[in-house]
Amino acid sequence: MEDEVDRLVAAWRRERPDLDVEPLEVLSRVSRLARHLDRARRLAFAEHQLEPWEFDVLTALRRAGNPYQLSPGQLLTQTLVTSGTMTNRIDRLAKKGLVERLPDPSDRRGVLVRLTDEGRDRADQALAGLLDQERAILSELSSAQRGELAGLLRQLTAPFDNIPG
Repeated sequence: MEDEVDRLVAAWRRERPDLDVEPLEVLSRVSRLARHLDRARRLAFAEHQLEPWEFDVLTALRRAGNPYQLSPGQLLTQTLVTSGTMTNRIDRLAKKGLVERLPDPSDRRGVLVRLTDEGRDRADQALAGLLDQERAILSELSSAQRGELAGLLRQLTAPFDNIPG
């Protein structure tokens, strides 16, 4: 079965036979798959009236376990945004009733961000919808193939995820 990347690679091999275009065979497919995944994620989140960034913050809190709360600094670490961006996101989620700010008992100047019941329900429902979309994307692969692909992708991403600093 031929795909768009096969056609792209063939064209480059014809036009630039002096270059080794092999990386395109893998990374162009990863890039195209990322775009398809982004569309699927947006669809899954929109069904629950969430933006992707809202899902990221809500699920960071949800994964924290009961009582589903983190400091803004912990949220920054998990979502990789600036402190100003996180403050804005917390404000917007609080306005929607999906999170609440509480005083941090261990730091009288600090606050904790906690999921509300509504925020937890929306995060759980959106996650279920996302997993349905992702299962559909992976449906052409067997369980063994999915495991092998996960391992290969881990090999590629781990160095980026473990850079100090």
